[in-house]
Amino acid sequence: MGSAELEGERATLLAYLRDYRLTMEMKCAGLEPAQLARRSVPPSTMSLLGLVRHMADVERHWFRRVMARADANPLYWSDDTPDADWLGAVADQAVVEDAWRAWREEVAFAEKLVADSPDLGIRGTMRNGSSIALREVLLHMIEEYARHCGHADLLRERIDGRVGQ
Repeated sequence: MGSAELEGERATLLAYLRDYRLTMEMKCAGLEPAQLARRSVPPSTMSLLGLVRHMADVERHWFRRVMARADANPLYWSDDTPDADWLGAVADQAVVEDAWRAWREEVAFAEKLVADSPDLGIRGTMRNGSSIALREVLLHMIEEYARHCGHADLLRERIDGRVGQ
């Protein structure tokens, strides 16, 4: 977090989420497709590129599908191949570009949805029919990024020794 004091719930949640999104980008910066696609440790299929693809789908699910109630299929995940976000993260420049494009589009959609929301109490509808408030989605996204930025730290260290910020 920056040194500026945060005022209010919205500003605080958005600042933390923004910082975690930036951390994810930073952990991937300067790497070639083969490095981004490098798997962690067997039997895991996790890679930095897989994390970008996974987070694109997570952003899409919570903001586009749940909060905006849009009829939008997952980008990489499917019932036929539930781990497609990870398994499809291969060392190909086109795959890397697609992942970043998709992630940035979903983040932009989420940022606009939140900016246009009158308050954080607006509710989205989940697949099981229950509802969830935007503030809870934002908290969940912070948790999701925090967990995966920890994975990204370890993945990046294994690739080239880079640690921390």
